[in-house]
Amino acid sequence: MIIKLTNQSKNFYAHVGKIFGSREVEKITGDRFYDDDDKVWYLYYSRGNPDTFVSVQKNKIKNVWTENKKHLIDVLKQINEERKIDESVVPVVFKEEYEKAHFKILENGYKNFIKIRGEKHD
Repeated sequence: MIIKLTNQSKNFYAHVGKIFGSREVEKITGDRFYDDDDKVWYLYYSRGNPDTFVSVQKNKIKNVWTENKKHLIDVLKQINEERKIDESVVPVVFKEEYEKAHFKILENGYKNFIKIRGEKHD
């Protein structure tokens, strides 16, 4: 099940708290997660626990983390269907999942990140 939250949502930190400040997440993705006011968070819940987290801010994907790559593909596909995603800089570790969710890979010139764009981009 995929749910959407903002930092104003009830129990927001109970849902996403485990990824904020996580050294494991930062080590694998090279990214830090922040609870900015204008982010929409897409979470995949499996067996009562969230295992996938993607934030979108002003038509850009900002944060990506998953413990289940199939669930990440499902979340990315939903985002790609619902929103126009402009050029976004995201962790390269999930490159295959972006491609499977039909995001276009624009640039791969960073050590830990790549640029992607959604299908609905003009």
